Amino acid sequence: MNKIKSYFLFSREHRSGIFLLFAIIILVQLSYIFFGDYFITKNNTTEDKAWLLVQNEIDSLKSIQSTKKDTIYPFNPNYITDFKGYKLGMTIQEIDRLHAFRKQGKFVNSVEEFQQVTKVSNAFLSKISPYFKFPDWVKNKGTATSEKFHKFLPKEKEKIIQKDINVATREDLIAVYGIGEKLADKILQEKEKLGGFVSMEQFQFMWGISPEAISDLEKRFTIKSQIGIKKIAINDLSQKELAKFPYFNYALAKEIVIYRTMNSGIKNIDDLTKIKGMPNEKIKIIALYLEF
Repeated sequence: MNKIKSYFLFSREHRSGIFLLFAIIILVQLSYIFFGDYFITKNNTTEDKAWLLVQNEIDSLKSIQSTKKDTIYPFNPNYITDFKGYKLGMTIQEIDRLHAFRKQGKFVNSVEEFQQVTKVSNAFLSKISPYFKFPDWVKNKGTATSEKFHKFLPKEKEKIIQKDINVATREDLIAVYGIGEKLADKILQEKEKLGGFVSMEQFQFMWGISPEAISDLEKRFTIKSQIGIKKIAINDLSQKELAKFPYFNYALAKEIVIYRTMNSGIKNIDDLTKIKGMPNEKIKIIALYLEF
């Protein structure tokens, strides 16, 4: 018991220290009560101000977004893509109808026709049709500005009198669909080399002439005379001279010389087919230029 009591007996210095400790604890508690709220409030006020600034900016952006309208620029409705149609507010079915119509090679040329094809509502049409931009020739079909377009439209059938291709002028050739100045000059140069054409099939082997151009050539021209055709003596000319013929080259000329040497000359078209490298698809045409 005495031992336990001894723990509670303090000297004067101990009591002073304990009293000082209690005093410090009380002062700390009081300072927290009086000043803690101030620092917290001050800190919270700073954070609140920062958040308020951010929130104001967010609210401002939301306000702009809500009032913002996508700018629609003039466009040709024939070229509305899936994304463009979606942005405009068209349904998938309406977009598909337009695309199906265009796949047929057709074009929408008016606001009314656009609605007929797509089946869009009147309200939607009135909203977007002011932005439709059709080519000038569509808007001015009855005026001179459409002349450039109309010259490409199919013309009424005209009676065509076939001319001799071997007397055709540069202007005659340029009048053919698909033949311009360069091709016309090329045809005339080929005729000069050969002395003239012997078959309309020859144009099928000329590079750069489209099937449509060949078809129109055959409608407008034919072979009426072969005056001036340069015949070549296939059994007499040298390899170098044979190589100058437009349908031969140096290698083929060499094979011709070898064949005629080994076979006592070339007698007919059948012999031509036996020569290595001979272009058999042109052989009937080639034969018309040869003297056996």
